[in-house]
Amino acid sequence: MKNHLLIKLNLEDLILTKKHIDFKRYEEFVSAVTSDASTNFVDFADRIGELDREGANIERLLTSGVGINAEGGEFLEIVKKMVFQGKPWNKDNRKHLIIELGDVMWYVAQACIALEVSFDDVIATNVKKLEKRYPKGSFDVYFSENRKKGDL
Repeated sequence: MKNHLLIKLNLEDLILTKKHIDFKRYEEFVSAVTSDASTNFVDFADRIGELDREGANIERLLTSGVGINAEGGEFLEIVKKMVFQGKPWNKDNRKHLIIELGDVMWYVAQACIALEVSFDDVIATNVKKLEKRYPKGSFDVYFSENRKKGDL
């Protein structure tokens, strides 16, 4: 078990007189507010075991979660280069986006398998959520920013 340090986060404590962050103090704070399962292999393995016993398909959930983010990042990298770095909109870049989107979908399928839910049910749940959020049937800034309790 890691030694829990009680470190009060105080911005003035983190800033030195020359307006530089005291990164060592910040690292101590980060360590203090990080779970044991995030810092200790035995605790991590125990947590994975608990989740497995509870019925979570944690292997697929980890695979899908990491993969969705990684492939989503690759998709966004192409968009970033088009928007900010002059990469052209052409057939090759469109094809590359479709390939990366396919990779995202592969990981979405992994998540659906892990959660024992069909892609159709995921989409239907999303539509219901958005219909409830936007009762007039179209985007509204007010409802986007002012969500009802329980609206995820």
